[in-house]
Amino acid sequence: MENTAISYDNFGRMRYHPEFHFSHGKPFSESELEYICKFYEIDHTRTIAFAIGRTEHTVQTKVTSLRKKGLFDYYKNLNKHW
Repeated sequence: MENTAISYDNFGRMRYHPEFHFSHGKPFSESELEYICKFYEIDHTRTIAFAIGRTEHTVQTKVTSLRKKGLFDYYKNLNKHW
């Protein structure tokens, strides 16, 4: 694997790195959406991002999008995968 340096943005979030963000660019699965919504308010964004292989920024953006669409609580309470 390529030895790419890890870098962070101005907010301290890790930028895309192929070794850690293995799901980058892929559509979100129902399981991932449920996981994000279920644990977002009780766990660190970084932990969630590492668990699903996406960047912290992507997780935060997805949560914002789901809340705007009124789907955050739907996935949080789905209880299908988690």
